Amino acid sequence: MTTTFGQKKKRKSGLAEAGPVVFQALLIALVIRTFLFQPFNIPSGSMKATLLVGDYLFVSKFSYGYSKHSLPFSPNLFSGRIFGSAPERGDVVVFKLPKDESTDYIKRVIGLPGDRIQMIEGVLHINGQAVKRERIDDWVSEEPDGRKQRIKRWRETLPNGVSYESLDLVDNGFYDNTPVYNVPPGNFFMMGDNRDNSTDSRVLSQVGYVPYENLIGKAQIIFFSVEEGTYAWEIWTWPWTVRWGRLLSLVR
Repeated sequence: MTTTFGQKKKRKSGLAEAGPVVFQALLIALVIRTFLFQPFNIPSGSMKATLLVGDYLFVSKFSYGYSKHSLPFSPNLFSGRIFGSAPERGDVVVFKLPKDESTDYIKRVIGLPGDRIQMIEGVLHINGQAVKRERIDDWVSEEPDGRKQRIKRWRETLPNGVSYESLDLVDNGFYDNTPVYNVPPGNFFMMGDNRDNSTDSRVLSQVGYVPYENLIGKAQIIFFSVEEGTYAWEIWTWPWTVRWGRLLSLVR
């Protein structure tokens, strides 16, 4: 007959064996998050129609190399980037907000170091040249309360051939006409695809130019997506709240 003492000894032995396994699992997860992929969710509509509120992404940490912001809590262990690789124009990037490095933002890289960026009557200009754009079908936005709104949608093509959709919520919006922004060396100019509803590098007092060191990684794939106003952990609602068509789609 197994004694109570024997049962307690077995339980202690099981806990002792589980401890290292849990530690190893946590260590592996930390390594993956730090050096390979970090999950990120979309909290606002500034990147519509490319990204929607409720999208969950994997961001590749290795795309641009590693800075102090690659590590949890951004410890000031070193400056600059290790194994650095510059982003390309058109990349969708997660970065630390220069004005508040505890906050993550996600925008599209529009301007590279040395570029001149300007908006003229809602048209993006890079180095004095208007970016090619063509009108496509309106974007139909459905709010959480069921209201629908039709928004002008354009397909823009950057000088390097990267093409994406942008939204024009209102004519003559606040940042549809801007001064020329001269992107400093070692910095990038970021913009949201939802042009009239994006606080981005056009707002120098809040975002401004983004230092290379502040880049966290490149948005790669949408691994999950739920309707705005719902939560991913509400699994009982998944049959009708999950956007099944967006799962495992690439971010472009």
